[in-house]
Amino acid sequence: MQPSLYVALSAQVALERRLNTVANNIANINTGGYRAEEVKFDTVLSQVGTGNVAFASPGETYTSRRAGPVTRTDNPLDVAIQGDAWMAMNTPSGLVYTKDGRMKMTETGALQTMDGHAVVDPGGAPILLNPEEGEPTIGRDGMITQRNNQVGAIGLFRIDNASQLSRFGSSGVKSSMPATVVQDFTATGFQQGYAEGANVNPIMEMTKMIMISRTFDNAAATISETESSLMSAIRSLGPST
Repeated sequence: MQPSLYVALSAQVALERRLNTVANNIANINTGGYRAEEVKFDTVLSQVGTGNVAFASPGETYTSRRAGPVTRTDNPLDVAIQGDAWMAMNTPSGLVYTKDGRMKMTETGALQTMDGHAVVDPGGAPILLNPEEGEPTIGRDGMITQRNNQVGAIGLFRIDNASQLSRFGSSGVKSSMPATVVQDFTATGFQQGYAEGANVNPIMEMTKMIMISRTFDNAAATISETESSLMSAIRSLGPST
């Protein structure tokens, strides 16, 4: 079979994966703290005959770490994270990090994410508030006070850029390397009464979807033309009956 068929087919496989990530990003535009999925592609060289043929790899999916838009909510249990840092929550799968700072307090005072996971302090322990002491005040360093009494602190963590992130739920990520506790709040910290949205640009994602669809169609046309020329060559050069 002609190498061009394999090249076009590898392009379609890569484009399909890219299209799936774009569709998932668009579906989560309104998901709080959602981190967009991106695909990194490499070129695979294969020795065919006397020359090299370049194929498109299926691609490697990774989680984008760029910041999302911040919206004012005036909810005392909402916090937006400024800078390169994450909150952490305790889940059945272990410690999970998130940019979704929307929280709730249970009847017993447990501080939880909107999905019901316990928000943890810098030491990884759950945070317990007093539901009878009114609305909490959350400082830039995550310190929580109720009626001028310190009752706990929300942990703020930094994930190394070399760490591999895997998705958990709608807005959480698991890190392949342990995160470190943030201790310097000069450029990083919490902002109470605000919430961070998905870091997805809807216009850019729709543009990507259109471009990918057109490129996929072009690859399909290339395959069809190559197959037609191959069949024509077989009919012309094959043995006559």
